[in-house]
Amino acid sequence: MARPRCYVASPAGFSETTRGWYADVFLPALAGVVDPVDPWALTSAEEIAAAAAAGRQRAMALEIGRRNAEAIRGCRLLVAHLDGQEADSGTVAELGFAAGLGLRCYGVRSDLRQAGEDGVALNLQVEAFVALSGGAILPSTPDLVARLRADAVA
Repeated sequence: MARPRCYVASPAGFSETTRGWYADVFLPALAGVVDPVDPWALTSAEEIAAAAAAGRQRAMALEIGRRNAEAIRGCRLLVAHLDGQEADSGTVAELGFAAGLGLRCYGVRSDLRQAGEDGVALNLQVEAFVALSGGAILPSTPDLVARLRADAVA
């Protein structure tokens, strides 16, 4: 049986300190149970540089958003990396979009800091969208992978 396509929402590609973990740990872990769709692979650095050189930064930003939205539409699941004092706004937007489309959404939040109301891992609305989609927010990558397996998404 084919593994379901799963959009991976994460700010990890922005930072030198998290790119390696994302590429070498997170994506391979997910690949054991889903077919990860990596939005960081949908646009090249060369495209972004060319757009900047031509003064087309806004147009390129909107094109990246369009590509990401299309990728989400082509998936059955979404996994969101939700660490940080506040979860990344773009990641949360992708999660909300996916939940609105009816995709099952999962999150991983290994951050020790509380970032939301009592009783939830982070913002109550984010937690509600994940729960209403049939997914869950888990405290680690191994827990996320185990939950994906248990939910028979693979």
